[in-house]
Amino acid sequence: MIKIKAKYVFILIISVFFIQCNNENIKPKVDLTMEEENIPILESWNSKIIFTDNGNLKAILYTDYMEAYESPKEKLLKNVKVEFFNSLGNKSSQLTSKKGKIDDATQDMYALDSVVAVNDSSHVKLETDELMWRKADEKIVSEKFVRITTETEVIEGFGLVSDQNIENYVIKNVTYQTTTSKAK
Repeated sequence: MIKIKAKYVFILIISVFFIQCNNENIKPKVDLTMEEENIPILESWNSKIIFTDNGNLKAILYTDYMEAYESPKEKLLKNVKVEFFNSLGNKSSQLTSKKGKIDDATQDMYALDSVVAVNDSSHVKLETDELMWRKADEKIVSEKFVRITTETEVIEGFGLVSDQNIENYVIKNVTYQTTTSKAK
């Protein structure tokens, strides 16, 4: 009789155990509080993006890390290097920055933080904290403080408009200008 009661007690304990282990208790909880629009739709490491116009090479962008977003349609970049090419397809200038952004609608590129652009032939050097390369007219523009260093002078000021080769440029509000020892 005790063996039969022990058998029923054992069956009862097993039954209660299985009832407690229904799907509700073993399903993992999912955190739905994360906002979907803040999640990149694409991530890429050691990327290379080629900009062309009617089959002509205009620029090649290299970046250590890129994340693309749907809204707004943009790509955010880290450790950026851009090589610009002239109408003959020869490399004419180079730009580097710690961060960048590409507007997918306009293909305009923004360089941010420790921006340096150098013309390969004249060695003109542009330094600033922020600038934009407009794809539509292939101009480099900035409203921030800029420094242009050539073999013969140093010019500083606020606001810049330049061609992408840094050959023809205008600093809007010049705050400092001097000639270097090589000019004398």
